[in-house]
Amino acid sequence: MYLVPPMDDEPPEDFVDFVAGHLDDLQREAGRLTGGLEHADEVYPDALIDLAGHWRRLRLRNRLLRRDVPGAYLAERLAAHAKQWRDSQVYEIEVVILRPVTYHAAPAVSIALRKADLLPGTARAQVRPLAEAAIAWSHAWRRARWRRIERVAAGCFVVFVALLQVFPVVPY
Repeated sequence: MYLVPPMDDEPPEDFVDFVAGHLDDLQREAGRLTGGLEHADEVYPDALIDLAGHWRRLRLRNRLLRRDVPGAYLAERLAAHAKQWRDSQVYEIEVVILRPVTYHAAPAVSIALRKADLLPGTARAQVRPLAEAAIAWSHAWRRARWRRIERVAAGCFVVFVALLQVFPVVPY
């Protein structure tokens, strides 16, 4: 019996709907914070993973406070990840191009969108949010599982130390 049940391994429908409603704005804001859409997919998936890990708590606060708590949390985590990304970037190097090169840059495409072609029988417009939500939820679920293992290991260590304090070692 759990006081707080473990996280499901599949994303709930309301999380997928939330991601579908906020994904375009999220990618544009990530592009603005990183200086271009080509770097947006380095930042916003981490913000979605953080959101997925706290989704149940945020959804409850959303119902109680009747505000967009998940949206505010997502904006906060996106800003934090973008700042961390900017801090980790190496300094720009000046590059001189000897001959002009013209090319048309492809729009920034996330890993989830590239994998969307592999899903059978779905429309492309609905696949992207589902894929982004499923990937973020999967990473958050994995994090939650490791944190649970860490808590159990720490608890066993504390019990072991307490037993050593209660029952001192007797030499033979």
